[in-house]
Amino acid sequence: MITLFSVLAVKKAVEELVPVFTAETGIAVETVFDPTTVLMKRIEAGAQPDVIVAVTESVATLGQPIVPVAKVGVGVAVGPDVSVPDISAVPVLRETLTSARSVAYSRTGASGIYFATLIEHLGIADEVNARATVVEKGFTALALLDGRADLAIQQMSELKFVPEARVVGPLPEEVQHYSDFSVAVGTGAAPDATRLRDFLCGQLAREAYTRAGLAPAEGDE
Repeated sequence: MITLFSVLAVKKAVEELVPVFTAETGIAVETVFDPTTVLMKRIEAGAQPDVIVAVTESVATLGQPIVPVAKVGVGVAVGPDVSVPDISAVPVLRETLTSARSVAYSRTGASGIYFATLIEHLGIADEVNARATVVEKGFTALALLDGRADLAIQQMSELKFVPEARVVGPLPEEVQHYSDFSVAVGTGAAPDATRLRDFLCGQLAREAYTRAGLAPAEGDE
């Protein structure tokens, strides 16, 4: 048994890939999914995953060789029966955000941390946060289904993890933020960890990342 710590943004792909890896190698994998900030806090507290997939800048601090695997931008989703709002340019995005009953975003995820800075930059933080649905972690689009919010902000691959939600599209390019993800073997990892790391960088993995709404890592296009 080896342990994999994985960022939520690649969860859909990883859940597809791990059973294939186990079938091919006979190596069981225990997977922990959380935002990068939470995963890193676990490691700081003493957790020792055999393999970690997370935001590149954070993985690099572990001092192990890293391999870029994918990248993704931030997007917007609405509920299944809601008309699609206009987010095609910054002025209309601003209007969409301020007219929403509630906007859901993550407190600890990379997309939520960025969104908090974005609404500050747009000068609408007080207005949006006064009625925002801020979730500690997890998939913000779930708040669309239970009525807590009518807009959800998260990385595109995470929005797509909730199939009932309607993904409106990515943020306008001038305010877009991309997260890059890399994989590394953990300190003191089991010998089989390198096999999983290499599998998560292979062709099958690249195809799974694409299906999950991510783009190839720089240099893989």
